[in-house]
Amino acid sequence: MRLRWVWLFLTITLTAGVQAQNLPMPGKPSDDLAASRVFDAASLPITHNPNGSERRDVVRSGRLATGEPVHIHQSMQPSGIQPGAAHTIQHSEFIVVTEGTLEVTHDATTERAAAGSVIYIAYGTMHQVRNVGSGPATYTVIAIGGDAK
Repeated sequence: MRLRWVWLFLTITLTAGVQAQNLPMPGKPSDDLAASRVFDAASLPITHNPNGSERRDVVRSGRLATGEPVHIHQSMQPSGIQPGAAHTIQHSEFIVVTEGTLEVTHDATTERAAAGSVIYIAYGTMHQVRNVGSGPATYTVIAIGGDAK
């Protein structure tokens, strides 16, 4: 009998949890972020930079339903190229490394990030990333808040 009550409780709890997933939005998101979706990398236009690197803008200037601006782009740096200049950001960034090895310099510290690593760059941080591997380095930058665009 006790086991039946446990199963009943779990069923009600799990059902309530599933139904709670479709909550009303607290704000108005940008059109490209109004509904869940998959962004197909193959369908995104590629920007070829003069130094040989490439960039695909996934979300150029979005806004989440919770109000934060967001920008997402995928980048590829060939090995041996001059990286972009060190710069200070007025938003927060997560950089997800998917191929190769990046060296990131921030706050007078230099660290390496291999494929599978996630780099966090805090608001207001001067930083620079460069490919230190023998092949291309690919990564996705997710900028949130502040001036993310």
